[in-house]
Amino acid sequence: MNLQQLLSAVRDQKCSSVYAKRLAENDNSKNQVYFGSDFETLNIFPNLEINAAYSGSHNEPIFKAKLNFKWIDESGALWNAPAAQIIYYPQYPEVRFSGFLKGCKHAPSDLMTIREAGRWLVLGIRENGEVLGFVVGSKHSMSKELDRECIDESLFHNLATRLNSENAANNKTSLLRKLKGISEKNWITSKRMLPNGTLGPCNAPNCGGYTLEAELGILPNGFSEPDYLGWEIKQYRVPGFERVLSGRITLMTPEPTGGYYADHGALEFLKKYGYPDATEPGRLNFSSPHYATKSNNKTNLVLKLDGYDSAKSKITNSFGGLVLLDHEERIVSRWDFDGLMKHWNRKHALAAFIPACGHKTPVLQYRYGHLIRLGIGTDFLFFLNAINKGIVYYDPGINAKQRNGKMHVHRRNQFRISSGKISVLYKKVESVDLSAIN
Repeated sequence: MNLQQLLSAVRDQKCSSVYAKRLAENDNSKNQVYFGSDFETLNIFPNLEINAAYSGSHNEPIFKAKLNFKWIDESGALWNAPAAQIIYYPQYPEVRFSGFLKGCKHAPSDLMTIREAGRWLVLGIRENGEVLGFVVGSKHSMSKELDRECIDESLFHNLATRLNSENAANNKTSLLRKLKGISEKNWITSKRMLPNGTLGPCNAPNCGGYTLEAELGILPNGFSEPDYLGWEIKQYRVPGFERVLSGRITLMTPEPTGGYYADHGALEFLKKYGYPDATEPGRLNFSSPHYATKSNNKTNLVLKLDGYDSAKSKITNSFGGLVLLDHEERIVSRWDFDGLMKHWNRKHALAAFIPACGHKTPVLQYRYGHLIRLGIGTDFLFFLNAINKGIVYYDPGINAKQRNGKMHVHRRNQFRISSGKISVLYKKVESVDLSAIN
């Protein structure tokens, strides 16, 4: 099999992207395969279930993510490797691939148990989350092809050489052309896409995002996957399109996984930690921005990172997380690192930030600006560091209202950032004028 035949085989298996890594001597089943030194490597694998754990040898905290992995042989047959997993070691830090031979009937053991530099590992990523692997020895003709194809030596050590980069380029071009068309529509009546694919009216405060998603044909779902062609779409309100660096952006809205909120429910949480609304009798609120290490004036609660070394920008405890504490250091709300990581790494690897203006007369309408920004390449530690510095903050909008003698709860746990500061979250932020797109 040559390289083009392999690429054809993985395309036939509906792989949306293909990556290659030149294996070093230590990249084998005993030492595991080194995939990189940061969380960004995890971004290429969809649907990862990331869980905190301890390493067996040194009892050190780690993160594990099981892969739905299959080896593909030269005939194109697939062989399941049920123990394959990704392991992130925050203490180093580094990401490694392990368990890829165990339990696999026809695994390439002859190539993955040896110490030989110059072997190549090729991975095809299916949209359903499956990963296909193919490996060749240093003297195989395909290795020579890959040596010529992947000429950037700096990429050989990491899992970073993308073979079918034209797909990514085509997706980006398609996204920009679609956003240009939406921008040129001027005012668009507020709407939202319903789960059955039909359009319905929208009159909520966050309808700017729903209207843009409807224009893009994005069905509402609860998956931590990008919105459109591999890109996360983030709309935000601005007073005018000459001020695209103003406004606030909601990054994600995860519910707490621990603390009083998770143990007793949102209503009991509001009764204990909320406060009465100033104008609406019987209503309880829990809102206003909460910044790391600072007590909030309304709630008297403090946001802290548990298990994170701010001086070294490292996770020191994989079972740690983001916690909201009361004056007696009791955990009010908690978001575990593994849950936040799963959401952040995959969903925010590529993000498009689109400014929007709105008006309510005669009906609620929105229009979307032609000056947008693209966030490219992220790392979960960027997110934690931004929280630690008070750049990303917790900005809840939780309330309970009395209706017909019952309390009705609205939950919104959101993490936000000022639009002008998104560069701290990405390796690269690219400004694009949609009016110049062909």
